Amino acid sequence: AGHRFFLAYGSDEVMKEFQICGLGNAIVDIFVEVNEKEFGSLGFERGGMQFVDHAEQKGLLDKFQKREPKLVSGGSVANSIIAFSQLGGDAAFIGCVGDDRYGLFYNSEFEELKIDIGNPVIVGENTGTCLCVITPDAERTMRTCLAVSSHLADRHVDAERIKKSDWLFIEGYVFANPATGQTAIRKAIHLAKEHGTKIALTCSEAFVVNAFGDAFHDALKQADLLFCNETEACAVARADNAGAAFDKLKAIVPGAVVTAGPHGAFVRYHGAEVHVPAFPCQPKDLTGAGDMFAGSFLYGITHGVPPDKAGRGSCYLAMKVISQIGARLHHGTAEFWRQKVAE
Repeated sequence: AGHRFFLAYGSDEVMKEFQICGLGNAIVDIFVEVNEKEFGSLGFERGGMQFVDHAEQKGLLDKFQKREPKLVSGGSVANSIIAFSQLGGDAAFIGCVGDDRYGLFYNSEFEELKIDIGNPVIVGENTGTCLCVITPDAERTMRTCLAVSSHLADRHVDAERIKKSDWLFIEGYVFANPATGQTAIRKAIHLAKEHGTKIALTCSEAFVVNAFGDAFHDALKQADLLFCNETEACAVARADNAGAAFDKLKAIVPGAVVTAGPHGAFVRYHGAEVHVPAFPCQPKDLTGAGDMFAGSFLYGITHGVPPDKAGRGSCYLAMKVISQIGARLHHGTAEFWRQKVAE
């Protein structure tokens, strides 16, 4: 970690070692490209995500082993934290992995990225995986086995990393585990409030808001910034479109970003309120656009970039992500960002 910040609360001086600490599901993304015939044989409904158990996921992965599928460590907020780190930010992450090959892969990737992940390995458990089936129309259809990532609970929430962070970034999917994940979120929010750490929240998917609305809205009341796409924003604000949802969110949360795909993004943060146009492209895979936007926007606002320029840079990086297969840019992230923010 290169940067150090100090904030004073009364007589206590707290060292802010990180600009952001993510709390989320630690998932290894496994990407497989298929043709329409192959996709039809799977019997999946196109698009979206469904949870599966370990046995079903193993059966699916065995089908594709000969393809040598591409592995990338991820999870929604983890993707954002990775983008934040690639841009040059100091980041930490709280999540759980198993001691299998996927968990060791995950841990080593985060070490290479210089993201403080603590001690995430839980012995004798399976790491969470997400099979991302990519069809020729650039749609991704996902099957997620949370495995040990769903064990994330209050006992795993590290007070020191939250205390030493400017922002806590919470993943919506974690609300889907009332007995464990929601306890982790409540503890993390309590620690953030106690130590002057700002709180950002992502919906992850509309079903989170619809199925776990009470817990989600309780957290949202304490948040400083919400990230959501149009469908999620409409679920939170009970509106019919992105613009109307964005307007209604003003009464719900101080800052909000509503992404609307080819229609750009609505941004409200720190007194600024703007619409940022999208950058046109030929999408290859829609995975991770929102995660990239959130991570890069958070990087911008923690590094003195005005919200309109942070939104522009984030829209551009989101476009770059969907122009390729996979949720992460492996080259040029910081350079692309600098170019667009400087314009």
